[in-house]
Amino acid sequence: MTLAALAFYAFAVVLILAALMVTLSRNPVHSVLWLILAFLSAAGLMVLMGAEFIAMLLMVVYIGAVAVLFLFVIMMLDVDFAALKGEMARAMPLGLLIGLVLVMQITLGLGAWTTAPQAESLHASPAPEGMENVRALGLLIYDKYIYLFQASGLVLLVAMIGAILLTLRHREGIKRQNVLQQMWRDPAKTLEMKDVKPGQGL
Repeated sequence: MTLAALAFYAFAVVLILAALMVTLSRNPVHSVLWLILAFLSAAGLMVLMGAEFIAMLLMVVYIGAVAVLFLFVIMMLDVDFAALKGEMARAMPLGLLIGLVLVMQITLGLGAWTTAPQAESLHASPAPEGMENVRALGLLIYDKYIYLFQASGLVLLVAMIGAILLTLRHREGIKRQNVLQQMWRDPAKTLEMKDVKPGQGL
């Protein structure tokens, strides 16, 4: 067994175990830490496949931002995890049924798996010989598929605006900042001078 194959099996086993511990850990902080380990193992697998750029994205975006954000939210919010576990226990039969259906679908898909004769040629890198992964990815995204890339960004922008509009609620009794009202106020009307005598309060 080569060193690359040994590293692949090591990263794969750690990734599977970490993913299981994410769902099985009783402490949510421990779940996030196991999630970080799963992301690190996935990044190691990407490096073995020659996709160093995706591995760095996994480490910077998912570990440096998403997982840390999860950790901060879990540690800062006062969440009643006992109540959440009670709700989870109530929905456990339905969850097990859905999981069983998914496992059956994956098993059927793997059982009918066939490799196309031209698969090896399609796996070949379209980049010229000697070109780095980042440069080849940049040429694909910003040259060959620039319009599709911009369209996907537009779809994400519309989804973000829609989520903001759907969750925006103007509730009564909440003080809100009015910038224009603050800028246009007259100091003569907002400032009142008081002659406070010694030994007396306002």
